Amino acid sequence: MATTAQDVRLIALSLPDSTEKPAWGMPTFRVGGKIFVSLADDDTSIGVKCPKEERAELIAAEPEKFFLRTGHDDNYAWIRVRLAALRSAEELRSILIDSWLQAAPERLIAAHPELTDRAC
Repeated sequence: MATTAQDVRLIALSLPDSTEKPAWGMPTFRVGGKIFVSLADDDTSIGVKCPKEERAELIAAEPEKFFLRTGHDDNYAWIRVRLAALRSAEELRSILIDSWLQAAPERLIAAHPELTDRAC
């Protein structure tokens, strides 16, 4: 069963202190005022925070799932994810939690050890 934009919205907003705010004509989800996921305008992919040094390995391992928007993502710690390539809503949740952890304030992360103590 393919994951959808609605799955992204439900999972993103279920994370502590997350809010939805439109930006650049598309939905974005934020924690502590920082964007941790944006939904593409065609609802087929998302952008999430990802350390630059990890992007090439992810793309090489699963190019059908992960990609960069050339010219846009080059200088930012972001990666794109094709929703149709995800195996489950649980995989989507894991990706969104990883991105949330990169954007959330330390005090908020410390208050939610269940998000950092999970099995990957």
